Amino acid sequence: MIPTRKIQLVVFAAFTFAAIALTISAPAQSTALAQQPTGSIPTVTGTPSGAIVGVFLDLLQINVYSGPSEFLYPAIGVLLAGQEMPAYGYSEDKTYIQIYYPGVPNSVAWVYAPYVKVVKPGPLPALSSPPTPTPAATLVFDIDPTLVAAFSSPVIPTRLPTFTPPAPLVIATFSEDSSAIGRMPVGLLILGFGFIGALGALISFLRGR
Repeated sequence: MIPTRKIQLVVFAAFTFAAIALTISAPAQSTALAQQPTGSIPTVTGTPSGAIVGVFLDLLQINVYSGPSEFLYPAIGVLLAGQEMPAYGYSEDKTYIQIYYPGVPNSVAWVYAPYVKVVKPGPLPALSSPPTPTPAATLVFDIDPTLVAAFSSPVIPTRLPTFTPPAPLVIATFSEDSSAIGRMPVGLLILGFGFIGALGALISFLRGR
């Protein structure tokens, strides 16, 4: 019987020989050594240069406009209480301040100057106003005449009645009777007869007593 120790040595030698043979017969693999970059990613660690303005804390929010006027330019955003933004300069009348405002054309907007305070002093030159926006074009709709005629009641022309002028007004006038000139008036005769009758009645009354 072969001892167990000799069997283990034979098996170990066989595996070792097989491993050496495979190593010699396998093609050598070359390892490419790539050079790794040694640079670093730049980071922004500085603070914005120039003036910085902040909204007063007693104002919940304020509007920002595309130009230095709330009447000539539209509102394009808001700033909250205490929010700070870099400032570029004043308007010509120093009532508005141009600030950095991302998300809008050219990243600039205008804020009413009394609503903000200068947090960091800096140069604030006078800036010219941007051109005012053009008003929106008025839409003109072409209306179909046939459609209009379907909803409009036709007006039938009628002839106006003729006007007949009234008869001329005749004012009665009294002409003097030429034959009565020189005669006694009738009223005076009646008055005379009345007086004579009253006188006779008085005489008769006195005689009766």
